[in-house]
Amino acid sequence: MSFIKTIKPAGMKNQIAALLMIGLLSTACQSKHKDSRILTQRIQYDVTIKSPDPNLDWWVQNIEGMNREAFINEFLNAAYQGNIKAYDAFLLNEMTPFQVKSIGRRSDTLRLQRALAPYEYHDTIINKELSIHEITRIRFLEEWTLNKENMQINKEVMGIAPLLESYDEGGNLRGYQPMFWIFFDKKYPVALRGSVM
Repeated sequence: MSFIKTIKPAGMKNQIAALLMIGLLSTACQSKHKDSRILTQRIQYDVTIKSPDPNLDWWVQNIEGMNREAFINEFLNAAYQGNIKAYDAFLLNEMTPFQVKSIGRRSDTLRLQRALAPYEYHDTIINKELSIHEITRIRFLEEWTLNKENMQINKEVMGIAPLLESYDEGGNLRGYQPMFWIFFDKKYPVALRGSVM
């Protein structure tokens, strides 16, 4: 880390004091940096934000309902409006706000028979909208730094992906599907292209 300090012409004592201060700050930062090392440049894991077990304490694998819904709404709205760049979860190509809005939405056509004579068949279109209640996990991409002096791990979030619950035709949970990624570090998503996310 470097510091830039402008020293105005003054007495020699002031200049020496300013230089000593810069030296002390620089040394403190170097020693702090020297005691830390990168534990991993990339680690990815999922965090449950809506507890699957109502018997657990409210804070275990859970963000309280109102806070969770506000967070998800703010996150999605920022992507829908194009305020944050969203990248598709598999190829990591940049997505348009329209593409992001279409995630979790679908239309199905059902062929039904009328209950009254002449019992003719007709098509019914059912539109499914995304429900924020289907987003129960968040996937994090982080860099971890270890401070060797006190064994403290500092985590820097590089990216976040909201995860949708995915069900089979019988209504059984199959797993979780990432909707899209957003990144907070300029080296991403280029550094991840070709990786399985």
